[in-house]
Amino acid sequence: MTARPRASLRRILEDLGSTVLDVAASPGELDTEVTGVQIYDPLDELPVMEGDILLAVGVDSVERILALLETAGGAAGIVVKQPVAVDELVRAKVLETGVALLGLTRAASWAQVAALLRSLLAEDDLAEPGETPSDGLFSLANAVCALLDAPVTIEDRSSRVLAYSERQEEADAGRVETVLGRQVPERYRRMLVERGWLRRLYQSREPVYMELEGDSINRAAVAVRSGDEILGSIWAAVREPLSEQRQRALADAAKVVALQLLRQRAGSDTRRRLHADLLSTVLEGGKEAVEAAGRLGVASERLCVLAAQLVEEPYVDVARRESDRQRFCDALALHVGAIHPKAAAALVGSVAYAVLPLHSAEGDEEARAVRIAESFLTRVGPRHRANIGVGRLAADLTDVARSRTDADRALRVLRARGSAGEAAGYTAVHFEALLLQLSDLAKAEEQAPTGPYERLLAHDAEHDSHLVDTLRAYLDAFGDVKAASARIHVHTNTFRYRLKRLTEISGLDLDDPEARLAVMLQMRIFGS
Repeated sequence: MTARPRASLRRILEDLGSTVLDVAASPGELDTEVTGVQIYDPLDELPVMEGDILLAVGVDSVERILALLETAGGAAGIVVKQPVAVDELVRAKVLETGVALLGLTRAASWAQVAALLRSLLAEDDLAEPGETPSDGLFSLANAVCALLDAPVTIEDRSSRVLAYSERQEEADAGRVETVLGRQVPERYRRMLVERGWLRRLYQSREPVYMELEGDSINRAAVAVRSGDEILGSIWAAVREPLSEQRQRALADAAKVVALQLLRQRAGSDTRRRLHADLLSTVLEGGKEAVEAAGRLGVASERLCVLAAQLVEEPYVDVARRESDRQRFCDALALHVGAIHPKAAAALVGSVAYAVLPLHSAEGDEEARAVRIAESFLTRVGPRHRANIGVGRLAADLTDVARSRTDADRALRVLRARGSAGEAAGYTAVHFEALLLQLSDLAKAEEQAPTGPYERLLAHDAEHDSHLVDTLRAYLDAFGDVKAASARIHVHTNTFRYRLKRLTEISGLDLDDPEARLAVMLQMRIFGS
């Protein structure tokens, strides 16, 4: 098996196939190295880096294509939705600038093509000098396609597409949707489950033929195994059952794919660990942070750190929880990478950290980072319930450790609140974070409540009374007895009686602002 070359336009077009991308106008050879993906926004300054693919959302006329080619010098290519407006002027400008013009199928969304391109480019990320990523699954998919004379996909256990062969345009609409979304649509997966096809597939060590209804082309599939572990499956769109020879070929292919998946799993784990180690070094902000940032390709100035964490669901097994965390982190990396090419994200423990370069003339970088975090949480909300803490802006790498600490403390405040799906900047939750730090200090020094608050806690514990709740409601309502009594659902006269009793028992002077502050702080620090 040959080694896969560095990402180039030619290789990307070969991998995606004409189902997704096609060449509208070419400057010649398509061997230009692709280094990143940018989304064009006419309202923002165009941050095109050497070798970028530019996704030109909303660009559809000859005039706008010409203008974009003129300003996108150094880019590897520009992608516009089909049909692409190409005339002699456009072809001449493509030759002049050396920037290829590509057409994206109307059925694909920009989010889909951005994810597809970044997943292909990610295979080259963090490769050591002289190391080339494996051709692996895409070559295997094409080989199986040739053996079976049918378009093929290789999927993981969750029905996510890991690779696909050529000739997908020969399959049905469901297959095209699967390839574009890199995931079997839920309605098709549900149908396979309801009809028992998935259960039969995973129970069998031989290929399974499935007769589908409507306009769908039938499928032949085989589980990919490593011992008793199901790693994934191979799916071929076929119009009739496979011959005995082709069934053997598909079963043999599953063994080769299993080896490749195991290799990729080991390589992916190694790259992820390296990525996480490098980002951890950046977040520590020491002397080694500059070198680590260079290896990651992270910016070194005006950085905000984001600390994102899933809200842990009860009764979820360890493997599922770790898989969810990694997918969440991958989504975060994709999100911040779309905003700035020199952003990075990695999973460190149970927290996904992102380092995001931000530049704003108004000096509102932290607020902008919070908006970015909120936008991300909105997008992943249906699948992942999470919170994000945002640190203050770090001028350079020497200050990034403080931004990371800020982000951790903001995230902790959200956890303490019991929040889900929220983002908070450190500045906005500064006081709450300080109270949590004081609580930690009190626990570390084994300190305990004192004075009036101590006496109230002791009385409640001995007599099962609710004097602390009464005091808290009174203070939270700024002394408004009517509002406070409604908060704890008692009559105002009962509330006044309890208030009198608690002052008698505790000796607390509610008219003294210092005494009120002291007891409020003890409530927050020690709880009740």
